[in-house]
Amino acid sequence: MTRIALLGATGSIGRQAIEVIEASPNLELVAAASGSSVIDGLAPLTQVGGDLTELLERAQPDVVLNAVVGFAGLAPTMWALENGVTLALANKESLVAAGALALDALERGGGSMIPVDSEHSALFQCAQLGEPETLVLTASGGPFRGKTREQLASVTPAEALAHPTWNMGPKITIDSATLANKGLEVIEAHFLFGVPYDRIEVVVHPTSIVHGLVRFRDGASIAHLGYPDMRVPISYALTYPERAATPVPPLQLTTLEFFPPDVDTFRMLALAREAGERGGTYPCAYNAANEVAVAAFLAGRIGFLDIAAAVEDALGRVSGAPATSLAELVEADHVARNAVAIP
Repeated sequence: MTRIALLGATGSIGRQAIEVIEASPNLELVAAASGSSVIDGLAPLTQVGGDLTELLERAQPDVVLNAVVGFAGLAPTMWALENGVTLALANKESLVAAGALALDALERGGGSMIPVDSEHSALFQCAQLGEPETLVLTASGGPFRGKTREQLASVTPAEALAHPTWNMGPKITIDSATLANKGLEVIEAHFLFGVPYDRIEVVVHPTSIVHGLVRFRDGASIAHLGYPDMRVPISYALTYPERAATPVPPLQLTTLEFFPPDVDTFRMLALAREAGERGGTYPCAYNAANEVAVAAFLAGRIGFLDIAAAVEDALGRVSGAPATSLAELVEADHVARNAVAIP
């Protein structure tokens, strides 16, 4: 029996994870948390001040499924890696912000890290066949694919939250609309697979059937295909290296279309790549500034295009100096948040 601790239990990933766990006789949910509330060993809801690492210490799980949204997921990520516990990672922001520190912790702990995001799960599965030469991340294009900057100037949060293929929480959905989500995934892929940024590509694929593609040095390309359903990568991460049955139907092949992303209109993808290539704490600053800007957009304080402008401005205000400890990284996150100019 594999003991699972689920963080972010009431979000989209968390709800589907519970469905996967309940359907498997080999998985046991021993602890769950959402925000500052926890369900410890399936006991009644209690308050522990949001200390997720305290919950993990008590539960001693075999697998931590981290589906917390944003920088708040960093602490449990580091706990799992330091303690050699298998980390099923759906919190891309913690690896974006602390990539080098996380990899060092993974090496010290001697455990494993399995991505849960559909795109990174796809790349992870394809990479089992050999060392990747090039990674290709697919993007649906979000609700505004093909729109011009002029058309985007007046869009509302409700319009930005209407994703065409995925059902996600508001933060991730807005990130998908700006392509910031794909930018975060580029940085995450760099750390997960050790592939340089110039060998990580992004293509727009509206039907979301191809979740990722790996090219090898012999000229072969391997792609992962399936209907857009997060229960597949969740199940894969929780039962790896086995494959458990899911209720997702087998794919019926349809026409596959791909387009290059419009990085001039959707600046967040280009800014993420730039932050990743600059290194240091620039990816952390990118993530922090984006979290602040998205919250301001959802609150109606800034426009859709102002998200990228605010992030770009904040990146120009921070030093980006490398962090040698978790405390320095937290400080870099704090500085970047304060650097965001919101009217």
